[in-house]
Amino acid sequence: MTSAPTSSTPLDRARRKAFLRLLPLLFVSYMIAYIDRQNVSIAKLTMTKDLPGFDNAVIGFGAGIFFLGYFLLEIPGTLMVERWSARKWICRIMVTWGIMAGLTAAVHTPTQFYIVRFLLGLAEAGFFPGIIVYLTHWFPSRDRARALATFLIATPVAQIISPKISNELLKIGTDADHPAILGMVGWQWVYVFWAIPAVILGFVVLFYMTDKPRQAKWLTSEESEALEAELERERAETRAGKRMGLREALLHPKVLILALIYFCTVTGSYGIEFFMPSILRDWYEMDMNKLTWLIMIPPVVAMFGQLIAGASSDRFQERRWHAIVPILLGSAALGLMPLTQGNLVLTMTCLMLAFAGFKSYMPAFWSFPNLFLTETAAAGSIGLINSVGNLGGFLGPWVLGSVEKATGSFVGGLYYLSGSMLVAAAVIFFLGIGKKKETVA
Repeated sequence: MTSAPTSSTPLDRARRKAFLRLLPLLFVSYMIAYIDRQNVSIAKLTMTKDLPGFDNAVIGFGAGIFFLGYFLLEIPGTLMVERWSARKWICRIMVTWGIMAGLTAAVHTPTQFYIVRFLLGLAEAGFFPGIIVYLTHWFPSRDRARALATFLIATPVAQIISPKISNELLKIGTDADHPAILGMVGWQWVYVFWAIPAVILGFVVLFYMTDKPRQAKWLTSEESEALEAELERERAETRAGKRMGLREALLHPKVLILALIYFCTVTGSYGIEFFMPSILRDWYEMDMNKLTWLIMIPPVVAMFGQLIAGASSDRFQERRWHAIVPILLGSAALGLMPLTQGNLVLTMTCLMLAFAGFKSYMPAFWSFPNLFLTETAAAGSIGLINSVGNLGGFLGPWVLGSVEKATGSFVGGLYYLSGSMLVAAAVIFFLGIGKKKETVA
C-alpha cells in the first residue's frame, strides 16, 4: 500500500518545519528572559521588608535602570545577529544575563541593586531585536506577524506561570516550616531559581538553532532553496525602490517616529507590569496567595489577544489598525482604572483590557520596519527602535514609583501612563504606515 501523495510545495513544507523547529525554543528563551527582567515585581513584596531603604521609588528606579544598560548595547547586539551569527550571539546573551540575574540575590543596598540591574540590561541587550531580525531570516512576510505573535506570547505566559512559583519561593526563610536554604531567603531564591534556566538554554540555543535556511540539515535541499528564494524575492522587492545604508536607516524619519511610538507604549506597559502586584495589594490589602492568583489573569487575556491580532494582521495583510486599536484599548483601560478603586472586579477588568492592549499591538508594530527596510538597515533600525523605545521601561516604573512615594497614591501615575499610550496611537494614525497590502515606503 502506497502513501497518499502530498500536495504541499517545498516552500510550504519549509515554512511548516521552521515554525515547529525554531519557535518553541525562541518562545521558551524569551519567557525566561522576561521572568528574569520582571521578577523584581514579585521579589519586592518581601525584599522591601528585609532590606532597609528599599521603597517603591528605589524599586521603580532599579527596575527601570535595566533599560539604560539595555539602550547602550542594543544596536551593536542586533547587528551581530545580522552580520555574524544569531545562535552564537544569543547564546552569549543568555549565559551572561543568567549570571547577572542570579547576582541580584546578593544585593544589600540600593546602589548595589542599581548596578546589578544596569549590568543585567547590558547583558540582555540585543536579545529581543536580535530575534526580530532572526525571524526575517526564516519567515516570509505572509507568516511574519503570526511568527512574531507566537514568539511574543512568551511574555504573558511568563506572567502566568511565574507568580505562583515565585510565591512559593518567597516563603523560604519566613518561619520554622520554611527555613532558609544555603543562607538565603525567599526573595533571593526568586532571582537564583529563574537565573539557572537562562544559562542552560544559552547552550541549547548554541547547538540547536540554525542561522539560515541553507545551513539547516533538517530541511531538504529543495526546501531550503525554496525558502531562501522566497525570502530573497521579498528583499529584492523592498530594495527595488531604494537601497538604504545603515546610517541613513538610523536617521530615517519613520524609524525615529517608530522609536517614539514604542517609547510611549513601553512607558505605559512596563509601568503597570512592574507595579500591578503593589497596586492590588495597596488597594485591596489581600494576602499573597490571592494576589498571585489574580495577577495571572490579565496575561491570560493578553496571550489570546496577541495570537488573534497576529493571525488577523497576517490574514488581512494590514498592520496600521492592528497596532492602533490595541494601544487605544490599553490607554482607555489605564485611564479608567483609578475610577475602579474599591471595586476589585472592575479593577481586574481594566487590568485585563490593559494587558490585552499592551501585547496585541506588537505583532503588527514589529512588522513596520521591514515594510521599507531590508538586511543591515532593517536590523539596525529595529535595534534603534527597541533601544530608544525601551527607555520607556525606565520612565514608566520610575514615574509610578515616584508619584506613589510623593502623593501616597498610584492614581496620578496611572493617568500619565494612559496619556503616554494615547500619544502612541495618535502618532501611528498620522504616520500612516502599515496600510493594507503596503510593501514599500
